[in-house]
Amino acid sequence: MASTALSGALVVAVAGIIMGSGAWPMKLMRRYQFEHWWFIGMLSGLVIAPWAVTLAFCPDAIAAYRSVDPAVLVKSNLFALGWGVANVLCGLCFVRIGFALTNALMTGIGVSIGVILPMVVKGSGLFKDAPDIGSSAGTVVLAGVAVMLVGVVLVSLAGFGRDRQLRKLQKTSGSFVAGLIMTILAGFLSCGISFAFVYSQAPIKEAMKAHGAGEIPSIFAVWAVGLLGGALVNIAYPVYLMFRNKSWGVLTSSWAELLLALIIGINFCISTAAMGAGMLLLGALGASIGFGIQQAFQMTGGQAVGFISGEWRGVTGTPRTQMYAAIAVLIIAAVIMAYGNTLVTPAGG
Repeated sequence: MASTALSGALVVAVAGIIMGSGAWPMKLMRRYQFEHWWFIGMLSGLVIAPWAVTLAFCPDAIAAYRSVDPAVLVKSNLFALGWGVANVLCGLCFVRIGFALTNALMTGIGVSIGVILPMVVKGSGLFKDAPDIGSSAGTVVLAGVAVMLVGVVLVSLAGFGRDRQLRKLQKTSGSFVAGLIMTILAGFLSCGISFAFVYSQAPIKEAMKAHGAGEIPSIFAVWAVGLLGGALVNIAYPVYLMFRNKSWGVLTSSWAELLLALIIGINFCISTAAMGAGMLLLGALGASIGFGIQQAFQMTGGQAVGFISGEWRGVTGTPRTQMYAAIAVLIIAAVIMAYGNTLVTPAGG
């Protein structure tokens, strides 16, 4: 059982690294702008890839979906829709209050809600046996969240310091207060991608398995139908931008960059599937600590891409030290959360 939990922690950590670094192909693009690679990436990662796996490896998938209570499908899509809105708000807030502050607030709020809520309002399947927030395991997990928030602050300070040294301080526009409110709202909504799985996976997986599907295809089936609400927003926004900018033709201007955009989508699909699988391997507390560990390593993966791509070239002193410290603190937070999982008392035990 301990080895299974360790495997789960490693799987969600890998999922976080892939999620955080998965957009690396954009660094190689010259013709594609945000709306082009985001459109291709989200269409392939949120719709085409998960549905291809589901229809190919889940026998009678449509019949299985029809056997699921429609309320479950609505619930998962409402969570996913919230996550999709958070993505759009995030982009708007980058302009209004800046990149570093937006990331700090969104991540801090998102992690806190995403880790704590499943211990208060239990998820589906094995997650319904999650320990309460006041239990010994819950207390340790909360300590991990506190440590992780320290890492978030360090990441933000390092980002400010880096931009100051490189003289790339982002100009903001619009109402700062309005941007702050939107960022806080986006933080609450950002954990919707986790909740879409946590609160809906059991009925969908059971239906797929009853029709002959295996464990992994069943997990893809949860994401395929559960993220449609998020896909709607994430695809509609770049479509709007391409209409506004009259830039649809750019999509076919470079087949190499189209392939790179597809890689972004595949990375996203793999990372979400791995996150779900890792949460389940972690057991009853997997909804909470799985998301927490995933987020810690997502930030680590994102910073790794920044280092490799040269974003930190020429930056010395305090900002670089703060970033190294942030990565160490985030890893420590993940270890603390994983330790909290060892304190869970098995159901009926």
